[in-house]
Amino acid sequence: MRKLMKWIGTGLLGLVVLILLAGVVLYATTLRRLDRAYTLPNEPITVPVDPVSISRGQRLVTARCGGCHGENSVGMVIFQDPMLGTISAPNLTAGRGIGGAQLKDGDYVHAIRHGVDHTGRPILTMPSEYFYSINDQELGEMIAYLKSTALVENSLPATRITPLGVALIGAGAFGDLIAAEKIDHQAARPATVAAGITVAYGEYLVQAGQCRTCHGPDLTGGKDPDPNAPPAPDLTTTGELTAWEENGFIQMFRTGKTPTGRQINPFMPWKEIGQMTNDELRAMWLYLQSLPTE
Repeated sequence: MRKLMKWIGTGLLGLVVLILLAGVVLYATTLRRLDRAYTLPNEPITVPVDPVSISRGQRLVTARCGGCHGENSVGMVIFQDPMLGTISAPNLTAGRGIGGAQLKDGDYVHAIRHGVDHTGRPILTMPSEYFYSINDQELGEMIAYLKSTALVENSLPATRITPLGVALIGAGAFGDLIAAEKIDHQAARPATVAAGITVAYGEYLVQAGQCRTCHGPDLTGGKDPDPNAPPAPDLTTTGELTAWEENGFIQMFRTGKTPTGRQINPFMPWKEIGQMTNDELRAMWLYLQSLPTE
């Protein structure tokens, strides 16, 4: 019996050692992924300076970026856990980025489209695999707004991930948080979709609005990578939207309540998406209604 217990103890010790070694290897390889320097193409973007374009850029930034970067782009803590670390979306006012660095037009393009910061390193949790589809005009308007903003001070803790958090990111425990690895950075830009109340434009808005981050690749339901996030519902005609009408869909983004009176979970950035026009929301509704039922 004593010999059996000794074998079991030795086996468990060996298993612990193997797990620790695997964790160390995973930690080291993930650190290399996070520190990789990307070489990106030069993508000249026309950045307008007229008030109408800047105003439109404000609306687009609020709708697409406000869920992480906060109201008026002043930044916010999007995840914090003593065991795993802290992730802060930076304060973007006065044309700044990570660490308060002053950004050039190309830096914005690299961050939004490619998920890469001004040093060439990947930005953790930046959903650029979806933002990559944003057309040149809208991207220019977004940049114009961000460059025009006045300085607003907002003290935020630096993004720091613990060794355990790094290892779990490498293991894919929170999904794939490094968008830069998923993008073909040398690929041709996607064709511009004409604005209008159409299925095609609705699909563009849903893609650029990163809805699939939470609602899943096929929009049949999913979950945000944040461990604290609730499951996101099915947006296709097999889900709750089956019983909705277009006006109820639009009003949800105006009021934060579904047509049945249910309050939308705070993880859903309905206030930010609510900055979109009625025509844009109608286009999104058309696209969601066009999705297959099986």
